[in-house]
Amino acid sequence: MSADKYVIPSHMDDPELIGFWTLDEFLAMVIPFTWGILSQHIVFGIGFAILGWWALRKAKAGRATSWLIHLAYWHLPGGFPSLRATPPSYLRLMVG
Repeated sequence: MSADKYVIPSHMDDPELIGFWTLDEFLAMVIPFTWGILSQHIVFGIGFAILGWWALRKAKAGRATSWLIHLAYWHLPGGFPSLRATPPSYLRLMVG
């Protein structure tokens, strides 16, 4: 007779992986590598790909990817693509 009648998965919230990397790490490697191929500087592309992967890995360092999105929201300019601007202080009552 089994002691556990129900099995609860322990890895439900793990991020999707492409190979060994999460999507953001994969893009941090593929974009510089593609740039290196298109500009015919493959060695620089490989170097920047490794540097991008390493820097992103260090920036995340045990935190969720949402931490980087929150950091970008508050520190990048308001017109940056896909990041909404913070409403001015005189509209704070209208925002809620």
